[in-house]
Amino acid sequence: MTDAITSSSPTSHSSGTRAGILIMVFGMVLFSLNDALGKWLVSSYSVPQLMLIRSIAAIAVLLPFFWRTGWRSLIRVERPWLQVLRSFLFAFDAVAFYFAVGYMPLADTMTYWLATPIYVAALSPLMLGEKIGWRRWTAILVGFAGVVIALEPSSESLTLPALIAFCGSIAFALAMVLGRTLRGTPDTTLVFWQVAGAGLFSVVGLALNPGGWAPVSPVDFGLLGLLGIVAMGAHILVNRSLKLADASTVVPLQYTSLIWAVLFGWIFFGDLPRTAMLVGAGFIVASGLFIFFREQTLKRDGRR
Repeated sequence: MTDAITSSSPTSHSSGTRAGILIMVFGMVLFSLNDALGKWLVSSYSVPQLMLIRSIAAIAVLLPFFWRTGWRSLIRVERPWLQVLRSFLFAFDAVAFYFAVGYMPLADTMTYWLATPIYVAALSPLMLGEKIGWRRWTAILVGFAGVVIALEPSSESLTLPALIAFCGSIAFALAMVLGRTLRGTPDTTLVFWQVAGAGLFSVVGLALNPGGWAPVSPVDFGLLGLLGIVAMGAHILVNRSLKLADASTVVPLQYTSLIWAVLFGWIFFGDLPRTAMLVGAGFIVASGLFIFFREQTLKRDGRR
């Protein structure tokens, strides 16, 4: 009996790893399809309108989970000002993405957000007091060089959408760092504040610009709501993948989203990324992977 259990264990682990890899890849496909759908819809609807309908759909899907948790636990939280700031940063991140993707190729826009792990690593010593060795600082500098190459800082190429994309990715990184300081807050509460913040951000935007609301057909209303639902489904797949396989195996697969962004951008919009963007993306991906694997090594050695 013991021999049977021992012999089946590697097979079970191997099956879980394969499943985790497939689920992570599928999750990245969903994220990229969701981004492509957002790019298509933002050509017809304003960003605040898109965000509001997206948030309403997300809350509708999450309502049973909120109900089970209890509304008091969602509202009565520790460090509420940090929750508010985190929600604002996530809302700004989403607004910046949808604004930028309306003017830039999908792969170009995605490249800025792929740099998030680099920003998080650079911000962690300042905001969390974490120690970063010279190897990771070198990787951070290489990643920043990739961002500069992708931005192409010249009077002709440094456009407003590119700057907004850059600021949006920084906001996303700040929100991720704040999430580390709120580890004691339940996931349901974090999601509630994040979705509610995006909805409130949208309402304010529409109040300042009432003309930003356009009539919505039933089909488009469903597609706008699908944005929030598909994104949540992709997040669930990513979390499931991390439970089935080692992080060192599946996390690097998140960079495959750039491949899908290039492919979907070409198929649906006829967009091809600039050469400078591809070169910069190479620097960013290499830097991000090094930082990730270095952190995994230090965790195994019991150091930071």
